Amino acid sequence: SPGDVDRFRKDRPATWRSHVAAPPAQFIQHQLPHRHRSGHCSQPQQATRACSAPQLADPAMATPTPTPTSPASITASGGRGGFLLARARVAPGGRWAVRAQPAAAELVERSVNTIRFLAVDAVEKAKSGHPGLPMGCAPLGHVLFDEFLRFNPANHAWFDRDRFVLSAGHGCMLHYALLHLAGYQGVTIDDLKAFRQWGSRTPGHPENFETDGVEVTTGPLGQGFANAVGLALAEKHLAARFNKPDLTVVDHYTYVILGDGCQMEGVANEAASLAGHWGLGKLIAFYDDNHISIDGSTAIAFTEDVLARYEALGWHTIWVQNGNTGYDDIRAAIKEAKEVKDKPTLIKVTTTIGYGSPNKASTHSVHGSALGSKEVEATRKNLSWAHEPFHVPDEVKRHWAHHLDEGASLEAEWNAKFAEYEKKYQHEAAELNSIISGKLPDGWDNALPKYTPESPADATRNLSQQCLNALAKVIPGFLGGSADLASSNMTLLKMFGDFQKDTPEERNIRFGVREHAMGAVCNGIAVHSPGLIPYCSTFFVFTDYMRAPIRLSALSESGVIFVMTHDSIGLGEDGPTHQPVEQLFSLRAMPGILMLRPADGTETSAAYRIAVINRKRPSILALSRQKLPQLEGTSVEGVAKGGYVISDNSSGNKPDLILISTGSELEIAEKAAGQLRKEGKSVRVVSLVCWELFEEQPEEYKESVLPSEVTSRISIEAGVTLGWEKYIGQKGKAIGIDRFGSSAPAGRIYKELGLTVENLIATAKSL
Repeated sequence: SPGDVDRFRKDRPATWRSHVAAPPAQFIQHQLPHRHRSGHCSQPQQATRACSAPQLADPAMATPTPTPTSPASITASGGRGGFLLARARVAPGGRWAVRAQPAAAELVERSVNTIRFLAVDAVEKAKSGHPGLPMGCAPLGHVLFDEFLRFNPANHAWFDRDRFVLSAGHGCMLHYALLHLAGYQGVTIDDLKAFRQWGSRTPGHPENFETDGVEVTTGPLGQGFANAVGLALAEKHLAARFNKPDLTVVDHYTYVILGDGCQMEGVANEAASLAGHWGLGKLIAFYDDNHISIDGSTAIAFTEDVLARYEALGWHTIWVQNGNTGYDDIRAAIKEAKEVKDKPTLIKVTTTIGYGSPNKASTHSVHGSALGSKEVEATRKNLSWAHEPFHVPDEVKRHWAHHLDEGASLEAEWNAKFAEYEKKYQHEAAELNSIISGKLPDGWDNALPKYTPESPADATRNLSQQCLNALAKVIPGFLGGSADLASSNMTLLKMFGDFQKDTPEERNIRFGVREHAMGAVCNGIAVHSPGLIPYCSTFFVFTDYMRAPIRLSALSESGVIFVMTHDSIGLGEDGPTHQPVEQLFSLRAMPGILMLRPADGTETSAAYRIAVINRKRPSILALSRQKLPQLEGTSVEGVAKGGYVISDNSSGNKPDLILISTGSELEIAEKAAGQLRKEGKSVRVVSLVCWELFEEQPEEYKESVLPSEVTSRISIEAGVTLGWEKYIGQKGKAIGIDRFGSSAPAGRIYKELGLTVENLIATAKSL
């Protein structure tokens, strides 16, 4: 225990204490319980290296020893700047490593405190934020960004960069401070001063569309961790497809920091299970083990053995017991993790939340509130930081400046390697270029199937499978899967095998019954490269299990395609637990997303065309279980506008009645219109397949489809009627389902709930 270590030190001579930061390994092994010595380290012999005993926070005792340098290495570095450059090719066709050796101990401490106080000052100025995590994780952040992470500050989108995700997004000032020090022009000192303010590039949680260097949008705990699994999956998949024995063009790591809150969220466990199963060896996760959540100590609700759980999930695990000052332990843990190729690694880093704050460290009060002016001054005094707010010492600036040249060198070397790759492997290079750039192959949409009214009736889920397989043949970055429902969702890509640990080049992803992680993993895949187009699928009602990643997909501008089948009471006998009713409207209410409900093959094919084109916003396709006819009048061009006329016997844009519908009920509307026309009525039938696209059309077009003078309007849709008043007006009527469904054959349910041609005709006559 820390007390044992303290007593041991006090028993040693003063001269010993002044030079040794920790007691001998034998003492640690003797004093620590067995599970602390080796049970939490996948390699017990590493226990005293990467899993050392807690060290005291006394700077005189805990400052890391500078790495010894040879005359040759000093010459290579130019002997200046406080850091050393090492350059070595690690494997034939592999990447060049241009890394800074650990800086002198005093400079490391100054850099770490710079990170801490940039966070403290930004939160204090905003009077809002979370200073605790950045203060505790600053040593980890420094070591990771300065010594291991491969990136180019001048080009945050360089393809073969390492990816970093802060899943504990509330601690985003850690990330912003690191990006600023590393030289990202999108994160200036003025941006740090504008933390959490309107229009700033430093929002209260990381947003990938706002800040260069932020890979994914995080905040809802656990989501970023699952995104990181998606990023690592993408790397493993692309490496397996495109790397050659003589040329490695895909070779990067995904690093993620998550906290106790992330660990408590179920989505993190789902994603961890998948990562272990897939053997994502280039995924390295740091668990900020600070024992504090918003309500107080984690002892009140979270006492499980996290490392044992991850070991059971197939992860390599390491425990860095001194994350406050154990720089060498952090370095050793990362190096060990990178040696493990066949499984992801979780590094538990025990830290002190709010490190350096005399009165608030290790308390929940430092988690989500500014320290306050008095405590800020006390913290400055405690850490010997005699600088004004937002100060970056010159020597720290000089040290971090090496990332500009280093990053440019890394990218230049990769560009040269890829140029050689393009000459040797033209076909593969063209495909990888498409994935990197996001440029779709010419004529890709011509591959989508075409249908006529004479084509056989079919469920739109089956028509969807035809579209998926057509797209996979022509779009190199098209991949995805289902939450254990591939045979029901009809999402299997028939020309490919399964993405698995030993077959990562394949494109069918088996997510198991993990809807929540499935959506979040796909978000990670989508933001990895512009040309990766992931899809994922389950029953439409189970979007409730994955609403958070769907929302974050919209917010993050990641164009995931959500393929949702069994879209209504039309699924029949499974009953109301599986029959979506409110989902259509609830997802239409979500900003930044396209909710499409196609009625036949033409509309399904058109919906996929829209989904692929829209790379900055996700699409949800609601698809039927029951067979539907191929309708006269549906069109690809009409679907692109969200709503359009499929049949009309009126003139002068003045029909007696307008029937509006989507999906499987469009057939009912068309049949009812036919009957009413025989009785002398002029009736227009409108397919409103995507409300969002329709609202984006010019007012003149919307008026041409739904003329304001025509107030006799009826909507019919197998979902709640809420929202339809916008299109039917005060005098119109909505036929829908404002209750849960029932267990019975689909035809009987439709009849009992009034979604029939007869009821639609009767309603029309009542207007």
